[in-house]
Amino acid sequence: MSNSAYINYPPALSPAQQEYLVTTAKDWAIQNGLAVRPNPSALPEGADSNRVLATNAPITLFPSPFPKSCFEEAQSLQTAYNQLYAMITCDEEWLGKVIAELVDVDDFVANLWKTHLTVKKEGYTQNLSLGLYRSDYMAHVSSNAAPTLKQVEFNTISSSFGGLSALVRQLHTELLTSPPGNPISYPPHPLLESGVPPENTSVETLTGGLAAAHKAYGPSKCTPAHPLCIIFIVQDGERNVFDQHALSRRLTAFHQIPVFRVPSSKVLDQTSVSESTPARPLTYRPPHSPSSIFEVTTVYMRAFYSPDDHTSSRDWDARVHLERSAAIKCPTVLNQLVGCKKVQQVLAEPTGPDHLSKFLAGMDPTMISRLRETFAPQYDLSADGQGRELALNPETALRHVLKPQREGGGNNIYKADIPAFLKSMPESDWKGWVLMEIINPAPDAENVALRNDGEVLRGNVISELGIYGTILWDTTGKIFHNDQGGWLLRTKGKEVNEGGVAAGFSSLDSVLLF
Repeated sequence: MSNSAYINYPPALSPAQQEYLVTTAKDWAIQNGLAVRPNPSALPEGADSNRVLATNAPITLFPSPFPKSCFEEAQSLQTAYNQLYAMITCDEEWLGKVIAELVDVDDFVANLWKTHLTVKKEGYTQNLSLGLYRSDYMAHVSSNAAPTLKQVEFNTISSSFGGLSALVRQLHTELLTSPPGNPISYPPHPLLESGVPPENTSVETLTGGLAAAHKAYGPSKCTPAHPLCIIFIVQDGERNVFDQHALSRRLTAFHQIPVFRVPSSKVLDQTSVSESTPARPLTYRPPHSPSSIFEVTTVYMRAFYSPDDHTSSRDWDARVHLERSAAIKCPTVLNQLVGCKKVQQVLAEPTGPDHLSKFLAGMDPTMISRLRETFAPQYDLSADGQGRELALNPETALRHVLKPQREGGGNNIYKADIPAFLKSMPESDWKGWVLMEIINPAPDAENVALRNDGEVLRGNVISELGIYGTILWDTTGKIFHNDQGGWLLRTKGKEVNEGGVAAGFSSLDSVLLF
């Protein structure tokens, strides 16, 4: 089956069939935690002052077709990608040269680098780093050729939706097989009869990485010794709590590791660094049990990934506080910086130094070539570079997207908007942006989305596949854990440029391989 898989899919729904799917999906989502907190701005004033309400996460009613060859290639490349981004983190000199081009035009990047230099001057006490990554791709379609895998971006901090993506797969699987022996939840269609979405082990993979770091930390470094724990640093007013709870629940129930949530604004209030011990262990006192003291083995960042999480100097003080401690960080500041779009652009340069071979020395050259094949053309906006010409020409701009050094969705500038946007800022600031050629997905894909406000939308869509990976390594480049497993499919309307679920642009989906 080729791109014809997208034709006449999904099947049309009668009003009764749509009502059944919507009702089933909404109830299943709340019953199983496939949910988010509602946006306060969408509620009447005072309607949820205690933040007890939840609603279904935005999801698709049908799983989406995705080329099997691209899906399997993405899985097979993940551990190599894990290693690549870990090894770049170990090369402070190389990374520093890349970041140097950004620090005078991007305050957020500059402050992250300053945080690293502050801790480096005092001396790091923890040589282990943990990465919980997600590499995002699209299946690129050109003329009559088979679809190829192209990377959209590589996420090194707060790689979210592992918990909810596994639940969407479970929901769609139950609909495809219900009732057992004679499934009738969906109208008949050949693609729906061909199988169920592949297994999704995202929760197991992500928690396996956290558990590996927790174990590698070793015994308590405090005197007297304290019980050990993991803390999640979360945003104030976090809406995506149930995705995070899926990880903490498995860490507690399966790995027997205590897990606590610390709002980013409370880091300095609820944690302490022991200055009397050279190792500088990080301790945590639960506000609900202040007489209890836990030593933190691992700090998992689900906040501090954007300027919005740093509203005052106190927030930067909190980041330095965590970075200088003995806890294993996921990620360290350096590893967060490696996720800058500028790094991705430098790696993708078709001429000049072979950065991939440098960082993946000893790896099979065929694997390195396969990694390189996933790069979409990307350009800097230097005065003598090709990127500036492509971005300012209204015709060529239509084939590109302009990206800043940010995570979380809602930050990019697309197509026809690019020339005017660049002209609205000083040319000296242009180097803080990267120009990337737009990836062309299947033109005939459709799906039906159930938004978290209850709205049902049907139309042409674009899907983006994310593959999760985890890696634990030390400053010498020695790797102690490297794994991949689990996936995320985000589907958005074809006319929608951005792709973030949390930012409100996409719906969670699952994969039907063809």
